[in-house]
Amino acid sequence: MSYKVTWADQRINKNEKAKLKEDGLDVFKDLPELVKHPFSEIDKSYYMYFKFAGLTVQKPQDKGYFMMRIKIPGGRINLKQADHIAWIAKTYGRGIVDLTTRQAVQYHWIPFEKLPDIFDGIASVGLTTAGAEGDITRNVVDNPLSGIDANELFDTRQTVLDVYKRFQGNRDYSNLPRKFKISINSNIYNAGNAEINDLAFTPAIKEINGQSVQGFNVKIGGGLGMLPYLGLAMNIFVTPGQVADVAEAVVALYRDNGPRRSRSKSRLKFLIQDWGVQKFENALREKVPGLQTAGNSKIVGWSNGTALGIHPQRQKGYYYIGVSIPAGRISGDDFQAFVDLAKRYGKDELRFDHGQNLIIPYIAEKDLETVKSADIFNRFSTTPHQLLDFGTTCTGAEYCNLANAHTKEIFKPLLNNLDQRFTFEKPVTITLTGCGNNCAHRSIADIGIEGVKARTQTGDHAEGYVLSVGGSLLNGGHFTEALKGKLSKDQLADALAVILKDYQDQKKLEETFYDYFSRQGRFHFQELVDQYLSQLQEALK
Repeated sequence: MSYKVTWADQRINKNEKAKLKEDGLDVFKDLPELVKHPFSEIDKSYYMYFKFAGLTVQKPQDKGYFMMRIKIPGGRINLKQADHIAWIAKTYGRGIVDLTTRQAVQYHWIPFEKLPDIFDGIASVGLTTAGAEGDITRNVVDNPLSGIDANELFDTRQTVLDVYKRFQGNRDYSNLPRKFKISINSNIYNAGNAEINDLAFTPAIKEINGQSVQGFNVKIGGGLGMLPYLGLAMNIFVTPGQVADVAEAVVALYRDNGPRRSRSKSRLKFLIQDWGVQKFENALREKVPGLQTAGNSKIVGWSNGTALGIHPQRQKGYYYIGVSIPAGRISGDDFQAFVDLAKRYGKDELRFDHGQNLIIPYIAEKDLETVKSADIFNRFSTTPHQLLDFGTTCTGAEYCNLANAHTKEIFKPLLNNLDQRFTFEKPVTITLTGCGNNCAHRSIADIGIEGVKARTQTGDHAEGYVLSVGGSLLNGGHFTEALKGKLSKDQLADALAVILKDYQDQKKLEETFYDYFSRQGRFHFQELVDQYLSQLQEALK
């Protein structure tokens, strides 16, 4: 550790006090001794450290099982790694792999006593869980089509790896106030979801000494959670070769100045709200002198970081297949089937997008029809057009200790119900998250569903859901606006149908849901929900 702790004498929370005594990455050193004892002997105060190893103690917390997340920078894996991801699911994860909104994978039911063996296996294929959770730099995300995308300024794959390597295992940056998320992307449709990251590099061009230079503008202080904030632009332009240095300087500023008193207000976004963008930029320029002012942004739209369907690559004669994985949950056997398909017809690669989906690149044009006829595509779509294809969901109350309601178990039946009623030419995104923490990106969906605590008519505790509408990352972003009224699981489909039918019947030609929301406003949708709930009350009389 080459930095000086400056916050030890400040008012800090209990996690911060613990981290002053032992670094989060020491969990890997502790683990061989820990597993010699029953899980029940581990004090709950240690659970925080498991997160630095990509582990969360799974609900119920006394059984010794974990949710485990593997870091996959840029969402790209080779097929040896893909084989191992499928093997973990079938050997330890009760046959299931969950794909995440940050281009990674995670599992449930990972047994405590097997962790050293599991970690050794993951390391043997060049992957790691270190820093997949915890107060540390998380998985670095990228354009899911980087290097094969006709809509990117340049290939960002090496830049992503440079940043990943700068922080991975680096104890100078393993004690942050909270998690830190980085997005790097040169796709003109904001495929890196820039505005919901702590630090985001977005495509730009700058005239420097008479030369047109491709690089990035920089946004800072974005993030979701209970109090979402959109990332704000700094007046800075960087070349790909400067990205790792700038990222390191930003993280160092956050480490040394970020709030550590309350964990609920410790993300970088709160430091930016306190300091203001200009003060932070001035501090950054002191650490990295000579940075250019912002260039001409090349962002022209927003793809939500998804890459679904069959499309030509920038490499002539090759196509990628973006496969919809409903609710982001896939069996190890089905995952293996996609791996085997890539082995036979693709190259040494699979990818993940930001919508919990899977991508098989480098399918030769001559093989397309053969690949499309594979048995696995009887269960997964190559022509996504349904609501289910564009939805995302978090883990929910099945395993998560924070969730108020179930998610993945109800999501597919819910959206299948709606898909039987509606067809839209423009995708409508519906997300379902089990609490207010926004893990499924509820705040940037067309329609967000949040699990809340509720009561039945007789006063018993129950799972409830509330709706919000109008999320987007177009033109700097707009978060969903909440609608009043709690719904039960059984009421969700009909309540959503009221909103979707209104959009279907009243929208203009080619009008997206976000455009329709922008035209109508929140109160229009509140009236729809109010009318639905009023009709329910009348029916009960």
